[in-house]
Amino acid sequence: MIDLRDNQIDAAAALGRFETEAAKNQQTGAIVSFTGQVRGCARTGRVRSLFLQAYSPMTEQGIEQAVRQAEARWPLQAVHILHRTGLMAPGDTIVFVATASAHRRAAFEAADYLMDYLKTEAIFWKREDTITGSKWIEPRQQDHLDAARWTTGRLENAGTG
Repeated sequence: MIDLRDNQIDAAAALGRFETEAAKNQQTGAIVSFTGQVRGCARTGRVRSLFLQAYSPMTEQGIEQAVRQAEARWPLQAVHILHRTGLMAPGDTIVFVATASAHRRAAFEAADYLMDYLKTEAIFWKREDTITGSKWIEPRQQDHLDAARWTTGRLENAGTG
C-alpha cells in the first residue's frame, strides 16, 4: 500500500495496522519498519519548517515501480509506504516504510532499498526553511552512494536469515 498525504502520519498506529495485516499471512516471520522525521537542525541553520511537494500521479507510479522491484528481489508478503507532503515542522514524521517477509534479512534490505529510492529517485520537491532563509534541497552525495550499492551486486544474494 502506498499513501501520499498532507496530514500527520501516526507511525505507531500505522505499524500496528501493518502488523495485524501481515500476521494474516502464516509465512510472515519478520516485520521491519522505518520512520523518518523532520530534523530541527540542518547545515544551513535551525530548521523552522520543511515543505514537500509531490508530482501526482508520477510520484505514486514511481514508488509503485520501486515496490514491484523490491518484491521481485526479495520474498515479501507485504509493503506499506506512507509519505507526507505539504508543510511540516521539526519532529513531524515525513515517511513510514514497513516490509514483511518470512525472514529478517529480506525485510531489512527491502525497507532499506525502498528508503534509498525515496531519498534519491522519488519525485518530490523539498524546501527547507531555516532561520537564515529558504532553499530547495537535493539528495546528498551520500544518499546517491547508498542507493548505488543496490546495483553493484554487493547485496544480490541476500534475502534469507
